[in-house]
Amino acid sequence: MNENPTRTELLARLRIAGREHSDATVLFHSALAARLGLHPTDYKALGVLDRLGPLSAGDLGRRTGLAAASVTNLIDRLAAKGFVRREPDPTDRRRVLLHAEVGELTDNEFFASWQRSATQVWQRYSDTELAVILDFLADTAERLRARTEAVGGVGSDGPSDQDRRPHAVRRPD
Repeated sequence: MNENPTRTELLARLRIAGREHSDATVLFHSALAARLGLHPTDYKALGVLDRLGPLSAGDLGRRTGLAAASVTNLIDRLAAKGFVRREPDPTDRRRVLLHAEVGELTDNEFFASWQRSATQVWQRYSDTELAVILDFLADTAERLRARTEAVGGVGSDGPSDQDRRPHAVRRPD
């Protein structure tokens, strides 16, 4: 491999590495979800709830882009497996707040071994380099959220069912 790659070469390698990272991340989380007896969507929604919660069902739906009925079913599945606890909202008794219960997840050896491995990788980098990596990951996450919303996913009303079909013919109103 070239010891001093050009910027063009580095950018091309970054694109490839980014795709490989994305694929590996999706497959890892799918495997972990399966090991926990969860659907990948349930697992990722649990992650959102753990990071941002407690949330109402409506808030969780907005954060994940899932329809209300899907969120209700997802919450029921997670609650049945002990991953979600429902509690009345102390500020509005009409609402219920969802709390993530991730002890089984964080205690899972499959996940814990990944955390140990990541910690070993991070040891290779200086604090300055870690700050650059953190900036890159945070910026990328924000850009992904914005692009997801732009294509009709999380945080938007999204396209209609007709708009989602590849060869939809629009009827005049």
